[in-house]
Amino acid sequence: MYGEIALFSGNGNLELAQEISAALAVPLCPADVFKFSNQNIFCRLKTSVRGKDVFIIQPIAMSYDRRGAMQTVNDNLMELLIMIDTAKRDSAGRITAVVPYYGYGRTDKKDQPRVPITARLVADLITTAGANRFLTIDLHAGQIQGFFNIPVDEITAFYSIRDYIREKNIPNAVVVAGDIGATKRSRNFAQALDLPLVVIEKRRLQKPDGSKTEVLNIIGDVRGKNCIIYDDEIDTAGTVVQAMDFLKQCGAEDIYTCVTHAILSGPAVQRLIEAPVKEVVATNTVAISPDKDFAKLTRLSVAPLIAEVIRRVHLGISVGELFDE
Repeated sequence: MYGEIALFSGNGNLELAQEISAALAVPLCPADVFKFSNQNIFCRLKTSVRGKDVFIIQPIAMSYDRRGAMQTVNDNLMELLIMIDTAKRDSAGRITAVVPYYGYGRTDKKDQPRVPITARLVADLITTAGANRFLTIDLHAGQIQGFFNIPVDEITAFYSIRDYIREKNIPNAVVVAGDIGATKRSRNFAQALDLPLVVIEKRRLQKPDGSKTEVLNIIGDVRGKNCIIYDDEIDTAGTVVQAMDFLKQCGAEDIYTCVTHAILSGPAVQRLIEAPVKEVVATNTVAISPDKDFAKLTRLSVAPLIAEVIRRVHLGISVGELFDE
């Protein structure tokens, strides 16, 4: 049996950590986590964690620190590793890395010669740093769980998003997989809502002059229907906006898109503002700066879900039972 819960947050998503703290009724433990002028990251815990059950909340994504300075993906990864090492060296009873968004998760296999499997490398780094357990939400690929040699709890925002869409009671709706890779995830979402599934298929065709062009095909009917695009994340929004434009060309009415992780890199926000989408539904696994917020964006909090999982992990209660339906 481990000691009491000790909850910490890096600079990856302090707002989410505060919400988790409130939901658990456990205060965040104070810690200094900052960069020196030479960009080296430093961590100092302001309370002892000897024998305690430590949970470190830190998504591996871009964010802003307490002083308003931008944090890169690599900044937040290093913060996580350094905080884990700090807790280990203070004789923590157990250390759980709570990583709502797993950066580098899309590099999960060798899909071409001479490339890394960075998702495995990051898993090794977290384990080597001293984490005893890993908690995350909606990995890009399920096999990433197998990259860890420690227990992994992959929880999902699927049901939170499903319930939100169900309450909207969208008439004459269909669920759309924006590409073939999202088919399984979208099929499950369509089944949960008892809606038809439509799939957008993208093909590269070679022209007579040797150049290549992209052609979109649609499997299913969207004419006169309200479309719900479902996927795990939006990054630059190029693919999803292309899908929205194509759905409109095929006669779709209102378009909604639902994702767990709103990364919103580069031109994503401007693309979504200009896109023919009525609402973008995402969770708060990743911090969004004020300049990335826009009228069409709805944010669902995963804090109650993460708080309940932390409580169950601490007490040794089944996590899987949360999702038994």
